[in-house]
Amino acid sequence: MAPKEDRKDPAWAYSSRVSETNKMAIRSLFCDKISNGGICHQKAHLIGGDPNVASCPKVPGHVKEELKAYLQKKKELKTQMIHEQELYNLDDDDDDDEIEEGDDASSLPPKSQKRGRMLPPMSSSCGSTRKTKGPINCYFPQKSGDKGGKSGNPQVDAKAILRNSAVTMFARWMYDAGLPFNCVNYTDTFAAFIKAVGQYGPGMKPPTYYEVRGSYLKKDVAEVNKIVEEHKVEWNKFGCSIMMDKWTARNGKMIINILVNSPKGNMFLESVDASDSSTDSTKMYSLFKSTIDSIGAENVVQVVTDNASENVKAGDLMSAGYPHIYWTSCAAHSINLIFGDIFKERSFSTVFNQAIRVHSYIVQRPLLLNMMKRFIKQRSLVKLAKTRFATAFLTLHMMYEHKSDLKKLFVSDEYTSSAYVREARGRESVDIILSPSFWNNVVHALKIGVPLVKVLRLVDGEQRSPMGYQYEAIDRANEAIQASFSDQRKFKRVFEIIDKRWDNKLHSPLHAAGLVLNPELFYHNEERILGDEPLWNGYYECIQKLIHEESVQDKITEQFSIYRKAEQLFGKKHGD
Repeated sequence: MAPKEDRKDPAWAYSSRVSETNKMAIRSLFCDKISNGGICHQKAHLIGGDPNVASCPKVPGHVKEELKAYLQKKKELKTQMIHEQELYNLDDDDDDDEIEEGDDASSLPPKSQKRGRMLPPMSSSCGSTRKTKGPINCYFPQKSGDKGGKSGNPQVDAKAILRNSAVTMFARWMYDAGLPFNCVNYTDTFAAFIKAVGQYGPGMKPPTYYEVRGSYLKKDVAEVNKIVEEHKVEWNKFGCSIMMDKWTARNGKMIINILVNSPKGNMFLESVDASDSSTDSTKMYSLFKSTIDSIGAENVVQVVTDNASENVKAGDLMSAGYPHIYWTSCAAHSINLIFGDIFKERSFSTVFNQAIRVHSYIVQRPLLLNMMKRFIKQRSLVKLAKTRFATAFLTLHMMYEHKSDLKKLFVSDEYTSSAYVREARGRESVDIILSPSFWNNVVHALKIGVPLVKVLRLVDGEQRSPMGYQYEAIDRANEAIQASFSDQRKFKRVFEIIDKRWDNKLHSPLHAAGLVLNPELFYHNEERILGDEPLWNGYYECIQKLIHEESVQDKITEQFSIYRKAEQLFGKKHGD
C-alpha cells in the first residue's frame, strides 16, 4: 500500500494536484507550471537553487523562507532521531558496564543489538558527554563529578524519554482498541488512572476481560448508586429541576436525554427514544408525568424543555395535573430563537450573507487566505459559539475588530496585482469590505447581538446556576440594546421580536424569585428592585404556587424582613 501523502507539508498551501489519477503531477499556484516529481520536486521549484529543477519566477520571498525553514527543521529532526537511535542501540546488560566514547556499536553482542532495535526512538538523550550508558542509567541521578548533557539535567531528559515511550504504547493500544481520540479528555478519571499505575510501579499486570465486566463493574455500579442516593437526599431537601434535552441521532432517531439538577449538581437519569412521540403533546406529557412520579412530585420545582409547540402544550397539561410545578422554557433555546428571528429581517440577513460571501471566498483560496492571515496577525475570523446564530454574530464581531486590516488587505499592492481582482467574487469582496453601509449594518447587528451573546453565555455556562441572575441579565441586555439606538423606531421590529420571546418565558415568576433571593444582586440594587412592581408580583406568585401552607407563607414573609435588613445570619460576612 502506498504511503499517505503528507498534507502537513507547507508546500501544499502554494500548490495543487492536477489530477487524482496522477498524484505526482503538481501545479504551482504562482506560475501555473506543472511538475511531475511530487511535492518534494515542487518545493525545489518554489525554493529555487536546484540545478536540476527550474525555479519559479513569481514566488514571493517570504514563501521561499518559509519552505527553507521547514526543510532545515526536518533535517535537524532527522539528525536528532539518528543520534537517539544510536543511544538506544547501546548495551544494557545487568552488569551495567560503561561503554567508552569511541566504542563501535557494531561490536555489541547480537542480543544487545536486537534489544536496542526493539526500543522505540525517543525524543531526548540522558547520557553524559564523556561516558554513554544504557537506558537503565536514566533511572538514577548522575554522579556529582559527571557533567550533564546539553540540557544539564539528565533526570528531566530521562522523564521525557520514559513519557514518550509510555505515550507511544498507550496510543498504540488506543488505535488497536478503536477508542475515540477524545477519550483522553475525560481528565478526572484518566488522570487518576495514570496516577494509580505510576504508584504501583513496574510489573503491574493489566486488568482482564472478566475483571472489567464482572467484579469491578459491580463495584462501580454500587458507587454510582451511592451517588444517586446522595442526590436524592438533596432533591428531598431543596427540590430539583428536571431538564429534557432533545437531539437527533445519526440514524435519524429522536432522543431525549433526561437530567435532574439540584444544588448537588446535575445527574443523568435516562435517555428515551422519542421518535414516535416527540411531536405529540399528549405523549410528551406522559413522559413528563412518568419522570415526575419517579422522582416524587413533591420534590420537583420545574420541568425545563425547549420551546417546541408540543412541549408548550404538554407544559399546560402538566400545570393542570401538578399545579405546583413550573414548565420553564430553556433560556439558551429562547435566545437562539431570537437570533434566528432577527436574521430573518432583511437588513441583518443581508449583512450576514455579505460577510459569509467574503469569508468563504477567502478561505477557498489558500494563497489569499495566507495573505489575509498576515494582515490580521494570524487570527481567525470565525469565532465558534454553542449555537450557529451566536457564531454568526461573533464572526461579525471578529470582522469588525479587523476592519482596518481587511481594508488594507483589499487595497494592498499584493492583492491588486494578483489574479483575484479579475474574478467577479474578488471584485465583489472589495466592494463589500470598502462599503461604509456594510460596516454600518455590522455595527447595528453587533449592538443587538453582543448583549444577547452575554446572556447566552450566562444561561449556558456551568460556573454557577443562572436562575438567580437570568432576570437581571435579560433586563440589562434589553436596556443596553435600546440605549444603543438613537432612533428606536427604525428597529421597532427587532424590539418586538425580543419582547415576544422574553415575555413569560425568560421573565417567569420563578426567575423573579431567583433575583429577589439572590443576595449578590439584591443588596447592591435594593432600591431599584424594591420599586419593580412586576418583579414582586412574580415573586409572590411563585411563593403561592410552590408553598400551599399559609403558615409557611407567613413565615417566609416574616423572615424576608430579616433578609432585607441583613440581620442575624444574613448580616454575617462569609467566613465569620
